[in-house]
Amino acid sequence: MTRRRWIADTWTETTASLKGEQAAHLARVLRAQPGQVFDVVADGFLHRAEVVSATEHEVVFTLHEELETESALPVHLLMAVFKFDHMEWGIEKATELGAARITPVIARRTEKHLAQAAAKRVERWRRIVREAAQQSRRSDVPEMDDPVMLKMALGMVSAEKKLLLAETEQENSLRAALEDGVASVALGIGPEGGWTAEEMALFSESGWKHVTLGPRILRAETAAIAGLAVCGAMLSR
Repeated sequence: MTRRRWIADTWTETTASLKGEQAAHLARVLRAQPGQVFDVVADGFLHRAEVVSATEHEVVFTLHEELETESALPVHLLMAVFKFDHMEWGIEKATELGAARITPVIARRTEKHLAQAAAKRVERWRRIVREAAQQSRRSDVPEMDDPVMLKMALGMVSAEKKLLLAETEQENSLRAALEDGVASVALGIGPEGGWTAEEMALFSESGWKHVTLGPRILRAETAAIAGLAVCGAMLSR
């Protein structure tokens, strides 16, 4: 039987604790009792863990042996800010698909009110990636950056291969771009309406290659999911 997995809020070498909503859910809804065993991620490592005490404010575990885990998909996702409900769904699915890092980008065509409100949404986005990581049984939580302008975002990328999903590209596919094998990938997803010519030039000047997912025009969140799925298939071979 698969054990429930939790991501610790605090930890030491031998103990870990859940606090806030996680503790309340485990203690009140799941009625955790001392002696019960769960999987707990602490400091990026997965352990078999035994409940020592459980209240609605804090659940404390003793950490036992370290368990094997799969590493995150080595993909840094640059995602232009778009309508928050669609974007948050995309962020959740990107986490489930294994993205290691997500950087929200304020693009020229990002709606003004979304650009102004984005900084206030970051903590919500970080909660989303944490909950999605836990639900999908990841042993890590993706790094969720603060929203930044494109030029700054491009300077934050250190991936070996940098690929921009572009509606104007017709020949070079994402799959073909990954055929030769690569250790890490940055994947750029544009806003509604696409990147401007000036932004496309910035990508090119920074060494990004334009690629396509096929002939159809996809919504931004769909493109992110499809692109990560292709990366997952190609990078895990």
